Amino acid sequence: MSEWISEIKDHVYLVTGSAGFIGYHISHYLLSQGGQVIGLDNYNDYYSPRLKQDRDQQLRQFPKFTSINADLTDLASVDQLFQIYQPKKICHLAAQAGVRYSLINPFAYQKANLEGFLNLLELCKGYAVERLVYASSSSVYGGLTELPYREEQRVDTPISLYAATKKANELMAHVYSHLFGLPTVGLRFFTVYGPWGRPDMAMWLFTEAMLAGQPIKVFNYGNMRRDFTYIDDIVQGVVAALLVPGLEPYEIFNLGNHQAEELNKVITLLEKELNVKATPNLLPIQPGDVPATFAEISRAQTKLAFQPTTPIEIGIPRFVQWYLDYHKSSEC
Repeated sequence: MSEWISEIKDHVYLVTGSAGFIGYHISHYLLSQGGQVIGLDNYNDYYSPRLKQDRDQQLRQFPKFTSINADLTDLASVDQLFQIYQPKKICHLAAQAGVRYSLINPFAYQKANLEGFLNLLELCKGYAVERLVYASSSSVYGGLTELPYREEQRVDTPISLYAATKKANELMAHVYSHLFGLPTVGLRFFTVYGPWGRPDMAMWLFTEAMLAGQPIKVFNYGNMRRDFTYIDDIVQGVVAALLVPGLEPYEIFNLGNHQAEELNKVITLLEKELNVKATPNLLPIQPGDVPATFAEISRAQTKLAFQPTTPIEIGIPRFVQWYLDYHKSSEC
């Protein structure tokens, strides 16, 4: 990634969802390399706003960071942001996340993931943005059973509304790339984890329950495999997607660890790091979930020089140490 680092300081970046998990890490990295980052977040309460505010406070330590509390569905406010700061590199990570939540609150996904994304596309078109990098998801592979998942596979069978909105984002981006020449890069993330992670995801939920002496919910009776991808590796891929030259006007990439891990292995590693024995509550697979994810990443390796280097044996201890430190400091 060294060949792009010198370029980072030459750009103004808009990072939407900057107080979110991935958005925080992307913003932190760009700022640490001298970039100017405009961070936009609406601090919704899907999970703890306090955690989002704590991430934002970390970013505010950088003089070239501007924090803006706004919602992408408020077109006038975001238009004003574009007028003032004229960002040319956009990293769009703001979205209503969560597969299971989309089954009970579908309109949150329509609003944030479709209306918000359309507003952003219109502004990118109007302000001649150089490149829009946006978060898609491995969930677009839906009910497909042929592993590993490849970008060339047809993804016409989403099994959750969340997945459908992410597929819709890819289609909407294609329209704007085709009609208006807007360079877009969609990144299909595979189960990202690490420090400052999300409380609604398995790594955090298991850790929290185990430390409290409570059972952990293990779906599909433990027969789940996930391509767990450490956040530092994701940052490498996202920064490359923002800066690497020679991409096509419309691109889609898998960003994963290229390793389908058994959930039971993750639990065993957490037990070791926490020095606590887990009590699994084995449950059937949830609507909208898939039994396995596994990313084919050769396309990202070739075009983005993407090369994940963090196995879960290294990543999980790093997450646990951060989790313990964060909660210790929160109690002070």
